[in-house]
Amino acid sequence: MTTSGSDSDWRRNQVAVTLAAFIGFTGFTLVMPFLALRFQALGVHDTRAVALWTGFTLGVTPAVAAACAPLWGRVGDRFGNKLLVQRSLVSFIAVMIAMAYVTRAWHLFALRALQGFFAGYGPLTLSMAALSAPRDKVASAIGTVQTAQRMGPTLGPVIGGVLAPVVGLRNTFIAASGFYVVALILVTFLFQEPPRRAARKTDGSGMSFGIPKRHCSA
Repeated sequence: MTTSGSDSDWRRNQVAVTLAAFIGFTGFTLVMPFLALRFQALGVHDTRAVALWTGFTLGVTPAVAAACAPLWGRVGDRFGNKLLVQRSLVSFIAVMIAMAYVTRAWHLFALRALQGFFAGYGPLTLSMAALSAPRDKVASAIGTVQTAQRMGPTLGPVIGGVLAPVVGLRNTFIAASGFYVVALILVTFLFQEPPRRAARKTDGSGMSFGIPKRHCSA
């Protein structure tokens, strides 16, 4: 059973992670509807070239993110998930602003690849929610953050489609960076990372070294 203090702590963490996931995923998908137009504005006019640049640029971020996921997972185990989420959000802010001022098509592609290298935002927020929640609330906590992660990409393209004609393509990238700023503030000031649990080592017979056998199951 959790105390009233710990109960309020995990609920505050849950709110922070859920809102940060929603806002972050919204910002990530904000520019997708007009990415092809951005390439045309950069001087790529052939239809096939526009399609290729757009396809590769959209695909490179998840590809690089997937390749780097094991690396960031190990880093997160050592230094904590909050620090890595902050790292991702700060890099996304910088990358989105840089995308607003690129002058060549390959610049946009390279920045999206860099964004993938610093990604890992989604799985990390799920891990943060799970580690913060009481044992009987873990499934609910993960499900809530997953819902937020799905709702963000639902609204992001709509918001981007509305903003682009009003403020212009370049300024919409800057607006997307603003979403990451809000998410960074939420994670930094509202989320308190719970104490890390020491890993248990066993001798293969089920007995843990220096720790009673109870709770040694996976």
